[in-house]
Amino acid sequence: MLEFQNVSLSLQKKEVLKNLNFSITPGEMVAILGASGTGKTSIFRLLLGEQKPTLGSIQLDTIALEKLSASNLQKYRRQIGVVFQDFQLLPQKTVFENVAFALEVCGAEDKIAHKVPELLKLVDLWGKRDQFPSTLSGGEKQRTAIARALVHNPKMLIADEATGNLDPQNSKDIASLFQTLHREKKITILFATHDPILVDALHPRVIRLEGGRILFDKKETTLQEAFRGMA
Repeated sequence: MLEFQNVSLSLQKKEVLKNLNFSITPGEMVAILGASGTGKTSIFRLLLGEQKPTLGSIQLDTIALEKLSASNLQKYRRQIGVVFQDFQLLPQKTVFENVAFALEVCGAEDKIAHKVPELLKLVDLWGKRDQFPSTLSGGEKQRTAIARALVHNPKMLIADEATGNLDPQNSKDIASLFQTLHREKKITILFATHDPILVDALHPRVIRLEGGRILFDKKETTLQEAFRGMA
């Protein structure tokens, strides 16, 4: 169970998150929606321990994230896979090497021969394993990034505008992949998006932010309500 308990965050004397209270149970699919600047990315930075709440606490089971030591924070982060809008692939490495690199940096080279093929087949990129990012489509780059995010068998996948740079068909493909991960790996998926295609395909619980506060938190909502007033 992940819980935000009365969480507020101020940056440069500006309050960007205001008294957030919500919990996410294992295996949930949750979308965080809101116009630009409403605090979606700040929630992810708090979850990754990149920032600490100004007030309140973030609890994972019985652990307060803001109190983790540097070494324990690194161990905790391996339980979370992260996917970004801009892919963040290493241009000088192939698809296979990009995914393998996530294992190399933590001394798990012995897992590469088994784990990387498994993940590239899961995201339907085994045939592209020797290609470099410059030769891939946007959707293929994002699927490479998702494979990399899964190397440590994370309990949670965080995706920040994962389809923000993709066309509608690639957005549908990413949505289908998220559905597969959610169904087969029982992974918790938390994603921020402006993309109605993703929300329409996945039917997630929706947490809608406005002005750094939770406007509503619903397991069932219409697309019109979910995106009303968003720029």
